[in-house]
Amino acid sequence: MVRGVGLAILDGLRSNRGEFPDETSPVDIRPKGAVRSCRMPTQSADKERAALLQGTLDLLILRTLVLGSRHGQGIARAIQQQSDDVFLVDHGSLYLALQRLEDKAWVRAAWGASANNRKARFYTLTAKGRTQLAQKTGQWRRVAKAISRILAPSEAEV
Repeated sequence: MVRGVGLAILDGLRSNRGEFPDETSPVDIRPKGAVRSCRMPTQSADKERAALLQGTLDLLILRTLVLGSRHGQGIARAIQQQSDDVFLVDHGSLYLALQRLEDKAWVRAAWGASANNRKARFYTLTAKGRTQLAQKTGQWRRVAKAISRILAPSEAEV
């Protein structure tokens, strides 16, 4: 199931010139048509977009919190850095996902001071969240493997 609202990726099939983009093309997981935040880099608005599989942002957030608690901006930065600047997370989508994860008791939030001494909510992975991370990681690997099988050239195509 795909979701068109909240998350989007740059269509990796063709660029504006009709050519295949290189593997370094960034993937934008910010909402379509949303007001751009000045905190994160923006991408060209005229690029085609496709829906990102539902739950992917949740999985990335849970995985990021395995190493310890972080505030929202730190989570967004970690996802961007760990993906070598391929994933750019919109703060609106991030905080909606964090609220959803908190409602499910997969993460716990507490107020604290950031590195620059600003008040921020820090999110921590709960035991229930670790269980969900293991389940969702397994599901994601099965989906990725199935997609790889479909995309792999058959013997007739070679």
